[in-house]
Amino acid sequence: MTATLRVGTRGSALARTQTGHVAEALAAVGGFLIELVHVRTDGDRLTGSLATLGGTGVFVTALREAVLDGRCDVAVHSLKDLPTGPALGLTLGAVPAREDPRDVLCARDGLTLATLPAGSRVGTGSPRRAAQLRAARPDLEVVDIRGNVDTRLGRVASGAPDASRGDDGTGRDLDGVVLARAGLARLGRLDAVTDTLDPATMLSAAGQGALAIECRAADDVPGLATALAALDDRPTHLAVIAERALLARLEAGCAAPVGTLGVLDGDTLTLDAVVIRTDGTSSLRLAARAALPGRAPDGTDGSARQAAADLGSTLADQLLAAGAGEMMSS
Repeated sequence: MTATLRVGTRGSALARTQTGHVAEALAAVGGFLIELVHVRTDGDRLTGSLATLGGTGVFVTALREAVLDGRCDVAVHSLKDLPTGPALGLTLGAVPAREDPRDVLCARDGLTLATLPAGSRVGTGSPRRAAQLRAARPDLEVVDIRGNVDTRLGRVASGAPDASRGDDGTGRDLDGVVLARAGLARLGRLDAVTDTLDPATMLSAAGQGALAIECRAADDVPGLATALAALDDRPTHLAVIAERALLARLEAGCAAPVGTLGVLDGDTLTLDAVVIRTDGTSSLRLAARAALPGRAPDGTDGSARQAAADLGSTLADQLLAAGAGEMMSS
């Protein structure tokens, strides 16, 4: 008899699309029948900026509770939404291959970050993006926004900028918005992109572009561990371990102006990180690298994962020694 695997997801179009891809892959490698379980999170229900809602965890707590109480067997998250601390009773079962982690600008009339006129209104709900926008273009007006991808794109007006521009009932009050390229790619909306932002200008969030598949630590679903191992992408998993270790040591979440990106090339993991004042007036950027050990003879990867975590913690210590703590709090 074919087992049914209950997969938890948020209800947004992006979450359903991401979860659908994971569910199809789990069905293919594990032979499961799939039942999608829609869970409404605080991030879907409440309004206001992410910082005022509690930042990291606002999109994942309800999904985690659904896995723990048995309403679903696994939950699919955008990994950048996942708190860095351990979740009692849960384990990160797999991190599939990452999409392009860069941020993108979706602006009126094909404008790029360099060609947006002074005074243009650019929307983002991310303090990290906002700080880097202010650093790159202090002449822009950065607007805090919420909503799904379509809502955000729908606020981008067309035509020449207007100093009196505001919500005229259509909601089209912005000259551009900054979004994650990965989400647009998964939704088939890359046509909206007018500028892909170089990491030197806009370094991505820890885990951006990657998905996290969480399950119960008890491993009580036959065949699930094997299926998850088949989906796990080692370079992505090791990179995000380093990124998340850096955030954890900095005691920073999605409300902190911190960007970081790890890249595994052969056995060398390179980690970049930037901390920016929220007003964009100064920043601190460092990088570090480490050679990671290969898998153990039994196929486990604990030594490499520990080395990746150590790299993130070490780079965070270097940032703190250089004044990152004061910069994040200002």
